[in-house]
Amino acid sequence: MALDIIAWIIIAVAFIASFAGIIYPVIPSPLMLWIGFLVFQFMLSDGDLSVIFWIAMVILTVILIISDIIANSYFVKKFGGSKWGERIAAIGVIVGSFIIPPLGIIVVPFVAVLVTELVQKRTPREAIYSSIGSLLGFLGGSIAKIVIQLIMIVWFLIAAFV
Repeated sequence: MALDIIAWIIIAVAFIASFAGIIYPVIPSPLMLWIGFLVFQFMLSDGDLSVIFWIAMVILTVILIISDIIANSYFVKKFGGSKWGERIAAIGVIVGSFIIPPLGIIVVPFVAVLVTELVQKRTPREAIYSSIGSLLGFLGGSIAKIVIQLIMIVWFLIAAFV
């Protein structure tokens, strides 16, 4: 009984940490979800998740990981950004999460892409568009991550209790 309570606390903390990973990219959201799943599978006596569940979680994990990359790359490109702008946007999100969290994950990449594009001799207008693209990419990726993580957690809860 006490072990079950501890296991459920670990699972809840892992799931909450997965959402914190959206604001603090140094927290690996997919790993946090998997810790919750594995704690259930191996610590709880009734932990018997199906093969279909595990296959679905692997697929959703891959989608979760690449959604951020795809969204960021798509929007920076769509708004005329360079490859360097794309890379700097990704680095800016990580650095920004430490500088002035959680606002830094929006401000730092925006400014970093703006400066990067200006250094590459883009016009101020092009640089601003690229920066807006990095912002939209981050927001789009974050929304996708929230939705995918919610799907994974709800699926887990259904599998665990049904």
